[in-house]
Amino acid sequence: MATLEDIKYYRSFEPGQTVVWSGDRMDFVASVVSGIATLTQTMEDGRRQMVGLLLPSDFVGRPGRIGAAYDVVAVTPIVMCCFRKKPFEDLMEKTPHIAHRLLEMTLDELDAAREWMLVLGRKTAREKIASLLAILARRDAILHNTTGRRRLSFDLPLTREAMADYLGLTLETVSRQISALKKDGVITLEGKRHVTVPDMGRLLEEAGDDSDGGFLI
Repeated sequence: MATLEDIKYYRSFEPGQTVVWSGDRMDFVASVVSGIATLTQTMEDGRRQMVGLLLPSDFVGRPGRIGAAYDVVAVTPIVMCCFRKKPFEDLMEKTPHIAHRLLEMTLDELDAAREWMLVLGRKTAREKIASLLAILARRDAILHNTTGRRRLSFDLPLTREAMADYLGLTLETVSRQISALKKDGVITLEGKRHVTVPDMGRLLEEAGDDSDGGFLI
């Protein structure tokens, strides 16, 4: 911990600000302290696809790799706890449990990517919206130690335009499906961003999930 303290520093980014561009050299790795960022891939013809979200506690950067794989862009005001890459890599060699924890985080990221392949490839528009809301609700519950509750509330970090981009839907479809989930009592909205899920089990059913997502319901 003392060594980590010596090599860490904090960086803040405003909404819309690029943290790092794909292919750029990364001299640091980081953990998201607060806020949300997107991982985006730009194709040769200029089209862009959002391929992931970075939420609090997520890790940015890869030890042993020189460049960034994706564009990382702040969606909300974001704070990152950064570590200089070379000292961090040296610490990983000397401290096996840090390398082990990083491996666990990488495997969790792989699981999330596979889950998202299912969301984008096989689910209906309603199931996609419900799945994204369930993912955000679960992460918020973990961060605030409220797992195990049927009723959850959280602030939606993405605009509907960003949700449409992420899910491969039109803005109109996103708005229509959110309104339908609200009308059916699956969620309630306070303004456009504060979401309450009265029954997490029902939201997971709407998402087409068989499991309870780790919740005791």
